[in-house]
Amino acid sequence: MIDLSVQKIRIAFEKGNDILKGVTFDVNTGEHVGILGRNGAGKTTLFRVISGELTPDEGIVIVAPGKRVGVLSQIPVYPEGFTGEDVLRQAQRRIERMGENMEELAERMAAGDDSADTLRAYDRLSAEFLRLGGYELERFRDTVANGLGIPRRQREQLYSELSGGEKTRLNLARLILEDTDILLLDEPTNHLDMSASEWLEDYIGKFKGTVLTISHDRYFLDRTVGRVIEIVEGAPEFYSGNYSFYVAEKQRRYEERLKQFEKQEAKIAQLQKAADDLHLWAFMGADKLHKRAFSMEKRIERMRTAVRPKQEVKMKSRFGETEFRGNEVLVAKGVSKAFGDKRILAETDLLMEPGEAVALIGDNGAGKSTLVKMIVGEEPPDSGFIRLGPAVKAAYLPQTVTFRDETLTVLETMMFEAQCTQQEARDRLAAFLFRGESVFTCVSDLSGGERSRLRLCMLMKSDINLLILDEPTNHLDAASREWIEEALSDYTEALLFVSHDRWFISRFATRIWAMGGGELQDYRMGYEEYRAYLERQRQLAQTNAVKTEKPRKEPKKAPAVKDRSAAKLEREIGQLEERIAQNEAAQEAASTDYQRLMELTEEHQELAARLEELYAAWEEASE
Repeated sequence: MIDLSVQKIRIAFEKGNDILKGVTFDVNTGEHVGILGRNGAGKTTLFRVISGELTPDEGIVIVAPGKRVGVLSQIPVYPEGFTGEDVLRQAQRRIERMGENMEELAERMAAGDDSADTLRAYDRLSAEFLRLGGYELERFRDTVANGLGIPRRQREQLYSELSGGEKTRLNLARLILEDTDILLLDEPTNHLDMSASEWLEDYIGKFKGTVLTISHDRYFLDRTVGRVIEIVEGAPEFYSGNYSFYVAEKQRRYEERLKQFEKQEAKIAQLQKAADDLHLWAFMGADKLHKRAFSMEKRIERMRTAVRPKQEVKMKSRFGETEFRGNEVLVAKGVSKAFGDKRILAETDLLMEPGEAVALIGDNGAGKSTLVKMIVGEEPPDSGFIRLGPAVKAAYLPQTVTFRDETLTVLETMMFEAQCTQQEARDRLAAFLFRGESVFTCVSDLSGGERSRLRLCMLMKSDINLLILDEPTNHLDAASREWIEEALSDYTEALLFVSHDRWFISRFATRIWAMGGGELQDYRMGYEEYRAYLERQRQLAQTNAVKTEKPRKEPKKAPAVKDRSAAKLEREIGQLEERIAQNEAAQEAASTDYQRLMELTEEHQELAARLEELYAAWEEASE
């Protein structure tokens, strides 16, 4: 069944410049679709058309009868005095009204109204109320708010006083609570930390309704969509798979089109040579050959309609590197930091070595950017010290990029801050897609992504052996994120970065520093190993909780005169229980050593199985 049908949508904000050119597609019930395209391709415009906020110049959007559409990109205006909690409760108002109607019907039935219509109405409302979780509204509200990282104080705060990111997060919770049939999510993970993004992934994975998602979070797309629609020059291109499939299939299609184009160009060249030869022979006396040559040239013109397939222009540059001497890139001893009552770090020691790529992760507000600022000297620690190795030459890309004089143009800024000639500046800027008239754009008019691109352009010239990046992909579209990854792929020196982009972390991190609760946990493993380790820890905790709840089986009291075999089994049981206790202590000590923990867990399982066998044997011997 089709939930949403988009038919021949055309829209232009300037005459003769269509943003969407006859976009047509259907979305079936329960499909999870990713909408991709470069910045400015018309993705958000398409969402506004689907939601009814914008009327297209041509075409229609058909939503299946009875289906409710919810859009994340729209941040509603609420009455004065509304708190965050009021926003969440407003989302459940429809269900609450059902409960109120049920109470009214119950009162009528108690007063003696036993008509068939009243009973049917009550049964229908009761079934729907139960299906929508009407008896657990408060619990569901808490679950969604906690999953998306919305604290109680924020729920009690006035909605008008919240930041843009907090409002977006709150309205994402509202959208989930509204029991919407069709979700339109425009950059849903933009203001979410990792744990909230993972919660949302899990929710969407279980969501039975239809979802259309615009996102630059490739990790999120890979796990939540089963189909991709890319808007290219105003028209849709379709891919039947997740983001990874889309990337591979897009490249395959390009190579196939290029191969066909080159084959056709070779055929055209062959025909052109034949036509030229016919004309030459005609001039030498065989006049009739002119007609054949002209016929061949018409055929060539018909073939020339094919256009060479294009790939997006990619930035071409590499980070410079300098030879590193020494075994210390960064050293921290006894570092503590707090802001008032909030502790960021307490007595922390760190050592970073050459060639490591460390991802600094944690929830929003955990103190990641504060630690980076302490490392680069912008923020002093309350106690302890942080120093870089004597041979370290560091480069730093902050989360918010600023320049000394933002009234200058891109070209002037490059010449001024990088101390280079105009030609050198233009050459370097061209590699970063600042070409033509764009080099004369005032720096103050650049977007966040363009600012990051300009700063990176300056950093890449330097010979560096420690690169520090604070949310490097935050303001970039998918193409620009891929470019940064390509630029970093050949960089082999030390890398320290803060990021919520799990695709980026997964590709580069060889070590994880996880911040939270005033502590920093060091994991010498990549991101996927880290996730697997956390999952094993969670399962282990559940298993231990079950064991704690289930009392240990005590040996039955044996008769005064024991059989020798029973006594021997008792000794073996005691020894085995002691080994299990030692194993559990070793697991706690090796909590950050993934390989060792795997070995200990396997050993624990073997010991536990052997203990069960001994208990069974002891009971049999005692009887």
